[in-house]
Amino acid sequence: MIRTTLPIQFQLHTTMAVAQLQRKHRDHQAAMHLEGFLDDQFIKLQEYQDESSPYFVTEILTIYFADAEKLLNDIAQALRKIPVDFKSADPYVHQLKGSSTSIGAARVKIVCTTFRSFCQAQNLEGCMRSLQQLQQEYSLLKNNIQYLFRLEQEIQAADGSIPTVEYIVTP
Repeated sequence: MIRTTLPIQFQLHTTMAVAQLQRKHRDHQAAMHLEGFLDDQFIKLQEYQDESSPYFVTEILTIYFADAEKLLNDIAQALRKIPVDFKSADPYVHQLKGSSTSIGAARVKIVCTTFRSFCQAQNLEGCMRSLQQLQQEYSLLKNNIQYLFRLEQEIQAADGSIPTVEYIVTP
């Protein structure tokens, strides 16, 4: 006799595993929000994801990460020029700030704001410190987002649904 359904124990184990993954996902995303990595714009971005575009956020963030890495390289190159080319670094920082704002990358956006003021003041030491801080914040953001993506893949592989995170969104 061939079974067409999974044993109850397996179904229960899978359901518990999915619930645990969903809890990890919710907790991690909420922690990223509380720690200031993400702001309310990220939640708004997630609202555009539905059955008709289930990978919307992943696609947007993949583009963001590719663009951000290019911009970080362009910024570093502008600051390595002799004499330092503050005027060419500033638009790259401005573009990264805009992209970060649109996806809700709050800490990256804040560093970009400080960085731009150093570019405009032609303060090389401040720019170099800001570049280092920007690279660090970007790396932390990317690693945390990639962890969320891995959790989402595991949840979907187990036939679960991606949880929504409910916290107060400020207008």
